[in-house]
Amino acid sequence: MKGTTLTPESSAASPSDEQRAEPISAFDIFKIGIGPSSSHTMGPWVACATHVRKLAESGRLEQVETVSVTLYGSLAKTGKGHGTDKALLLGLRGDDPEQIPVNQVQERVDAVKELGCITLNGTHTVPFQPNDDLVFRRDETKPYHANALTIHTTFADDSTTDDTYYSVGGGFVVHESETDKDHGMNDEVTLPYPCGTGDDLLRHCAQTGCSVSELVRRNERVWRTNESINARLMQIWGVMKRCMYRGCHTGGELPGGLQVTRRAERMHKALMDTHNLPEYSDPDSWMASIRTADDRFQTILKWVSAFAIAVNEENASFGRVVTAPTNGAAGVIPAVLMYYLCFSGGTEDDVPRFLLTAAQVGSLFKQRATISAAMGGCQAEIGVSSAMASAALTECLGGDVEQTLMAAEIAMEHHLGMTCDPVGGLVQVPCIERNSMGAIKAITASNIAQESDPAHAKISLDTVIQSMWETARDMNSKYKETSEGGLAAQIPVNVTEC
Repeated sequence: MKGTTLTPESSAASPSDEQRAEPISAFDIFKIGIGPSSSHTMGPWVACATHVRKLAESGRLEQVETVSVTLYGSLAKTGKGHGTDKALLLGLRGDDPEQIPVNQVQERVDAVKELGCITLNGTHTVPFQPNDDLVFRRDETKPYHANALTIHTTFADDSTTDDTYYSVGGGFVVHESETDKDHGMNDEVTLPYPCGTGDDLLRHCAQTGCSVSELVRRNERVWRTNESINARLMQIWGVMKRCMYRGCHTGGELPGGLQVTRRAERMHKALMDTHNLPEYSDPDSWMASIRTADDRFQTILKWVSAFAIAVNEENASFGRVVTAPTNGAAGVIPAVLMYYLCFSGGTEDDVPRFLLTAAQVGSLFKQRATISAAMGGCQAEIGVSSAMASAALTECLGGDVEQTLMAAEIAMEHHLGMTCDPVGGLVQVPCIERNSMGAIKAITASNIAQESDPAHAKISLDTVIQSMWETARDMNSKYKETSEGGLAAQIPVNVTEC
């Protein structure tokens, strides 16, 4: 990729050096936020919010006279379509992507434009003109990562600062001063069972007799109690469930200029009507109604597609979603989890186990390769989410540790080389449909793994992760979330502000 040095998102040295494994929490992998993109919306949002918070903590915020933001590389090329400009304003305001009312996102952005000023961190107001103070340098790429932004700040004493942040995928953000470090939840934490590779995970599980989810829980207890782990996981599931529910009950057209018609509502209504399912009043009674549907193959395929598409239509509409491990791939894990709960006999008591297993697989990909489409194409988003979902489903259906990792390997193996070519820079075409495909592949991979003997497998999870990373390094930059190749190059559109 010309102008960019590709390095894995972890600085872990070698697959055998488990002590260099990043202390990544499940709650680093699963974040609650606003769509449409974890790397292009949530990451820049977090970077700006972090910047103004640090200014406040240092006592310099009240001395700020002006602020501007320059975007580089993929952030500049597809920023408008991904809502990066909105995210920057909301971040500078100090808004929390997990807490902000969704219906106030556009109102707050419009207020900055109308007033010509912005209140940094919610306390200090400075002049700000988005057309002048947000700069898109589409032909310039910073060396560490394709998603870069620099915040230029001037102070009352005429001093200035330039702080560069990198949005490295999944909502993770790295300051330029930290580019040679690991980036877990807490770099000072030592996990009892560090897992930088699939081999590490297999070894620890064999030594302890733990399943993948049980081992992850033991690591998570470094940060939280069992009760708080479960509470947060169920909160995350609640956001996923409500997102699917909203998406299945909202029609109309997606924003941004492509004039994409939402389909999940129509798919959902046809399923409910065809099978004459019971009435419901909320997400929980909705799930109970769905459980009464027949379990024919064709019916289940339609439900899984509706679930996945619903999430990513919400994501494309600046709705609240969970990065899993990214926003662009946010529909895969909820759809597969719904499949398990509605059609495979699962209960919500199984949700923590499902999500912990999925998070561990996502962590391995983040450490050894990437979860950023701007670095690795869509294999890094849909491929990783499919691997995560397949592993989680396999454990919950009774697969052993080896089969669980085998399922993740199979799912990723059949996403290798997938490009990221969003039409118009929007997270809509082909992104929304890809979530449906990733969910179905996850279920298929799980089925294959459960019927297989991993001792006879030719390819390990570590091997497929390394193959994915090598593929990412070889992939032309125009297929990495730039909208300069593939489908995006064939379908020119005029993108409006979302």
